[in-house]
Amino acid sequence: MSRAFENSKPAESEFLVVFCDLTGFSRMSTAKTGMEIFDFLSSFYEKAGDAVESAGGKVVKFMGDAFLAAFPADRAEDGILALLGFKEGFDAMMSEAGVQSNLVVKAHFGPAVSGMVGTRKDKRFDLFGGTVNTAAMLKSSGFAITPQAFRKLGTAARKKFKKHTPPVVYIPLSERHNP
Repeated sequence: MSRAFENSKPAESEFLVVFCDLTGFSRMSTAKTGMEIFDFLSSFYEKAGDAVESAGGKVVKFMGDAFLAAFPADRAEDGILALLGFKEGFDAMMSEAGVQSNLVVKAHFGPAVSGMVGTRKDKRFDLFGGTVNTAAMLKSSGFAITPQAFRKLGTAARKKFKKHTPPVVYIPLSERHNP
């Protein structure tokens, strides 16, 4: 695990910050029992954790059908590629199950303040700052990375993306240009 995730005191470091969210989750969950929703989200969390952690990242928190993840600067490319693969696999699995839901992935790279926050008895790692806000506010209905995140990719990985404007974001070659 990266030292960037072990800060007991607040510190500013560079991270790939990623927000992921499921489309159509509210619609899907209205037809399910509480236990079915619990089981689905439990499985989703485990799969998301596997994808993020295998690429050197950390799931910062889950929020219903969404999650915030971070990757240290030296693992940004690994994180982008892992999440691209996770999205493709998860979307295919949902389609095969006949569920109209896709994973939306939005990523930005830059400085963020990290540290342990929470109640006096329950402190957890979290991230704050403009980089987090930029990732959260990206417009996407699929997979989008900012130019700052794109610049963290090597030549081979860059070939998996195309420029989409305005404002500039990069999306996988397989995705249509949808705002």
